[in-house]
Amino acid sequence: MEILRVEGLTKTYGEGETLVKALDNVSFSVEKGEFVSVIGPSGSGKSTLLHILGGVDKPTSGKVFIDGTDMHSLKEDKLAVFRRRQIGLVYQFYNLMPVLNVDENIVLPHLLDGRKLDRKRLDGIVDYLGLSDRRQNLPGQLSGGQQQRVSIGRALYSHPAILLADEPTGNLDRKTGDEIVELLKASNRDRKQTLILITHDESLALQADRVFYLEDGRLIRDEKVRTRV
Repeated sequence: MEILRVEGLTKTYGEGETLVKALDNVSFSVEKGEFVSVIGPSGSGKSTLLHILGGVDKPTSGKVFIDGTDMHSLKEDKLAVFRRRQIGLVYQFYNLMPVLNVDENIVLPHLLDGRKLDRKRLDGIVDYLGLSDRRQNLPGQLSGGQQQRVSIGRALYSHPAILLADEPTGNLDRKTGDEIVELLKASNRDRKQTLILITHDESLALQADRVFYLEDGRLIRDEKVRTRV
């Protein structure tokens, strides 16, 4: 079942001689439950693609369908709600609220959406993340790996259609980074969570089901790495 479809996605900046194409007619689709990695050199368009898929930026042309909804055709208020409910974002630098504890950071987007707290789901997420003994801690009282776990919990809590991870290990040491990757892979495997991972690390990218190679804003290769069972 298709969960994401991208059609002719183009993003330009400037005009005339200063025109830059950050994305150039990119098209692809992703099935529900797939793990896809996106790799490419600096300036290849990886971050631009993630921002557009995440609803943070708008394309110059082209469309993004998430679970059948043309995301960028929505008005700003409806897009904000759609983004909170259907897209989970995991950033390199966590983006946690420093004055909120672990539980509060995980459920904040859900509560901002005016929805009731599901205490059982929160308990399950916190336990799954291995943070049961850190629930009252503020971000400043956590290690980098623990903060990234909170970021993942925040992204997973609302059952998003897709989870977008932007260089999630880039601010972590190798051992902690490997633990975060295993957690993301477990979420994809055990919870059937569709995962799109942006990375510059080819060894990490090759752990996915498919690898998209970007270069100069173009999707130059879509390589199937393994077949899902």
